[in-house]
Amino acid sequence: MASTPLTLDTINPKVLECEYAVRGEIVILAQKISHLPLIIIIIMLCSQILYCNIGNPQSLGQQPITFFREVLALCDHPALLEKAETRGLFSADSIERASEILHQIPGRATGAYSHSQGIKGLRDKIAAGIEARDGYPADPNDIFLTDGASPAVHTMMQLLIRSKNDGILCPIPQYPLYSASIALHGGTLVPYYLNEAAGWGLEIAELKNQLETAKSKGINVRALVVINPGNPTGQVLAENNQKQIVDFCKDEGLVLLADEVYQENIYVPDKQFQSFKKVARSMGYGEKDISLVSFQSVSKGYYGECGKRGGYMEVTGFSPEIREQIYKLASVNLCSNISGQILASLVMNPPKVGDESYESYLAEKHAILSSLARRAKQLEDAFNSLKGVTCNRAEGAMYLFPNIDLPKRAIEAAKAVNTAPDAFYARRLLNATGIVVVPGSGFGQVPGTWHFRCTILPQEDKIPAIVSRLTKFHKGFMDEFCD
Repeated sequence: MASTPLTLDTINPKVLECEYAVRGEIVILAQKISHLPLIIIIIMLCSQILYCNIGNPQSLGQQPITFFREVLALCDHPALLEKAETRGLFSADSIERASEILHQIPGRATGAYSHSQGIKGLRDKIAAGIEARDGYPADPNDIFLTDGASPAVHTMMQLLIRSKNDGILCPIPQYPLYSASIALHGGTLVPYYLNEAAGWGLEIAELKNQLETAKSKGINVRALVVINPGNPTGQVLAENNQKQIVDFCKDEGLVLLADEVYQENIYVPDKQFQSFKKVARSMGYGEKDISLVSFQSVSKGYYGECGKRGGYMEVTGFSPEIREQIYKLASVNLCSNISGQILASLVMNPPKVGDESYESYLAEKHAILSSLARRAKQLEDAFNSLKGVTCNRAEGAMYLFPNIDLPKRAIEAAKAVNTAPDAFYARRLLNATGIVVVPGSGFGQVPGTWHFRCTILPQEDKIPAIVSRLTKFHKGFMDEFCD
């Protein structure tokens, strides 16, 4: 019999190096438990599994925006537009928008391929939405529609990384998509640490220090990743800080990769979202001054359409020759899915004042975002009430990233089973309560500190039960391992 064609010794080593903690060990364990009969789960946990590990709003009960789904339904089944009863079931503006979109789709069919950058008419709408947001022109030819933001990140890493000697500056803590993508494409992650004591602040001195350290090791740093609002840390950058970052990239000749997928998720009155493109243009910098890629997704915000896989990147400040290469990479994947493209256009061009759906759309949006803000504050307060736990406020995004001062005995117990201490805590939390969180070690953290990421997405009426379960577990854990 022939030997097995693939073993862990013979697959691409970059795959082995790649890790994605958001769906890692703790989540896999939770999924195994969830496949047991319900009565056994309840006996084991006195509750059901509660996934607080990932920004997946609709899986935890968030309802989609009615206008968006009406337009999608009509685009997916155009025959509805010919039926008289449709006008009694769908709003006039959703019917009008669907008709307009269908005229732009080849064959009026959402099952057809499109242009590799995305349908031109939808890119026009997105560009108009960007202009309305920023107050500066946007070119639809700069927009590449993608299946969520993740493929866009992979495309840019594929373009930028030539070998292990090429580095990408990434925040620590960071969203594991970046470390995974850098590993898969054979590059080097150059970490810069956010300042937890200053609300997860991004300090230019730290960027300069890490850049010089990388250069001293022979690493050619190609780009800087900034996640704003932050994931997993939830901070929102001040405009002045963004200007410093833009100048740093311009002075050092770095591509600025701006992850802006949480731009609608702002929860505090003293902060607001400003896109890096708007900031750069307000400083007088144009296409020839800075190379900037902005990522957006339909998975986050108040829409939470993760499963529809829609998103885009806006690519500015690159030569025509480089843009041709980006287009070639997009062409290899033929095109992103059409439903996701439609959603991206709707997200960036929702109902306006005077449209039939406007009032209901605005009410749905406000209800979701105001509830998220309340949930963030409830969980923040709960974490800060726990012994040995400190948690910065969630200014934006969908997560809290509390710091746990674990007892020495807990750290030793974790080492005894060859597990990171925060993963040890997270596993015990799951087994005792059914609550799934992601250990901070999966995002990176200052050595010797321990964290976990918890979403704010469980529905508001479930938050008190989560707090109660977590509080009871934490007290028992700290009592068990007290020094």
